[in-house]
Amino acid sequence: MTTPTDDDRLLDALQGNALRYFLDAAHPRTGLVADSTMPGTACSIAAVGMALGAYPVAVARGLLSRAEAAERTLRVLRFLCDSPQGEAPDATGHRGFYYHFLDLETGRRAWESELSTIDTALFLAGALTATSYFDGDDEDEREIRAVTDALYRRVDWQWPLDGGLTLTHGWRPESGFLPYRWQGYDEALILYVLALGSPTHPIQAESYAAWTRTYAWKCLYGHELLYAGPLFIHQYSHLWIDFRGIQDAYMREKGSDYFENSRRATLVQREYAVRNPLGFEGYCDCCWGFTACHGPGPTTLVVDGVERRFLGYSARGAPYGPDDGTIAPWAAATSLPFAPEVVLPTLRRFEEIHVGASSPYGFDAAFNPTYPIREGGAAGWTCPWVYGIDRGALALMIENHRTGRVWERVGRSPYVRAGLRRAGFEGGWLEMEPTPRALSRTAS
Repeated sequence: MTTPTDDDRLLDALQGNALRYFLDAAHPRTGLVADSTMPGTACSIAAVGMALGAYPVAVARGLLSRAEAAERTLRVLRFLCDSPQGEAPDATGHRGFYYHFLDLETGRRAWESELSTIDTALFLAGALTATSYFDGDDEDEREIRAVTDALYRRVDWQWPLDGGLTLTHGWRPESGFLPYRWQGYDEALILYVLALGSPTHPIQAESYAAWTRTYAWKCLYGHELLYAGPLFIHQYSHLWIDFRGIQDAYMREKGSDYFENSRRATLVQREYAVRNPLGFEGYCDCCWGFTACHGPGPTTLVVDGVERRFLGYSARGAPYGPDDGTIAPWAAATSLPFAPEVVLPTLRRFEEIHVGASSPYGFDAAFNPTYPIREGGAAGWTCPWVYGIDRGALALMIENHRTGRVWERVGRSPYVRAGLRRAGFEGGWLEMEPTPRALSRTAS
């Protein structure tokens, strides 16, 4: 019998606390999931996707029964399937896409948010994960598969191309398509795969090629990689898809793959913290994690004779910034599958300095040890809220590190496999037949 190590206990606690967020944050009637613990928050459709991926993990960790997880999954899928779609400014979605934020009670558009292509993709990735898990013959599990299939099939992925080759970020009923397109390496890898894999409204392979033509390859601290500064960009698509050993045309030319690229990005972040060019407090080889998160600003203060500009919400990154001394522990934790040899010591360090000691959901979302407390207390700022997408990313990637089950489930999806092939991916597990559902369920 294997004896649990201190690292096992730490990962058990981190994952369990993150999973509990989704047990607490789901609305009891609609199943919609709160974006954060902030008072007055709305539902984040991406957080719903994280929840759908997390419920089977919660079953494996003894936090839910399979029947309870199926009930939660079906509740939110039914609600979203039946919610109004159309051009009305208070609809839930349009052309199969969903607004970024929804009212938790009614499911209607919240905060004049955009109809979001990437957040819809993250929702559907979670739904497809649930479909692979709930493979039984009872009525609820059959309905989960049927509703998810209907939701995926009704998305008109060609529509947000808006006459171009690359996908737009989204649409608003008041003003039409957003002026931004998914260009440059970013979290849209999962978006393009799902848009390519659609059996009803797929985009063409030319769109994927046009996206990869906007990539930037750099050499940073001796690591050659496809560049993106914020760490979440190197993680979100990997929550769902195992990119080890599979390559598209871009990565074949570079002799790499997206998994290895994320490993290098993780090492770049750590090295940036070691070098600490701006001289922020706390940075070291075991204290790093620069990504999109809240911060203590916006404000400018003089700290120990240095003028510091502290940001509010910002997509922080390394090595080119922006950087204001804010660290997101969950971002380091979510790189666990890529580089466990540097992530585990970092998680131990976070535990030692009591990051998240007062939070019921694990590590704090972000902290900044450079920021001075104005009322004469000890220096340092801690984010007072946690976010669903952060908890989901952490919980799913710990599972992928430990068992690979999320990757295995998504890898069985014929839509995901079709999307990868249409994007030009070859090699590795993609060349093998997916594990039959019954055998996979037994293994899980």
